[in-house]
Amino acid sequence: MKLYDIAKLIVSAIFYPLFRIKVIGKENIPKNGPVIICSNHISNLDPPVVGITNPRTVYFMAKEELFDSKLFGGLLRKINAFPVKRGVADRTALKKGIHVLRDGHTLGLFPEGTRSKTGQLGKPLAGVGFFALKTDAQVIPCAIKGTYKPFRKLEVRYGKPMDMHKLKNEKAGAKETSEAIMMEIKKLLDK
Repeated sequence: MKLYDIAKLIVSAIFYPLFRIKVIGKENIPKNGPVIICSNHISNLDPPVVGITNPRTVYFMAKEELFDSKLFGGLLRKINAFPVKRGVADRTALKKGIHVLRDGHTLGLFPEGTRSKTGQLGKPLAGVGFFALKTDAQVIPCAIKGTYKPFRKLEVRYGKPMDMHKLKNEKAGAKETSEAIMMEIKKLLDK
């Protein structure tokens, strides 16, 4: 058993009862092929929550500073996280994300690039649109609703795969594509 699977079991055993997690739409996540999960970002706990509520193994980009510690950085790498430099077009991280998707895996992204301090959706960065346009991955919007207060309900909603063909045919840019993805996340949050 891989460290990712062990961590998923442990975190699930703690998080599901602690945050009373309810998952809606898990059946919308394709069982095979490349997938991009795009979620709003309200807490540092969002990546493990997306990881445990997803039937697939998820690879995450994480801010470079988290990898400064050899111990913690090594642990993050073993559970499929890889570093990204924020505020610049990090070619190494972009190549790694493309590689993950071309290998048929699942890439978890937070289009806003950082946590929302208010809980409201922020403006998306172009990165998620870049991955959606440059690969054949299915894009699944995800909305995390609620608070991370113990024994309060936290809901994770997965939407249906987005049809990216229209955006690709219209030669949409990465920013425009990211905005379209954020609109789908907003629809899930508004339900």
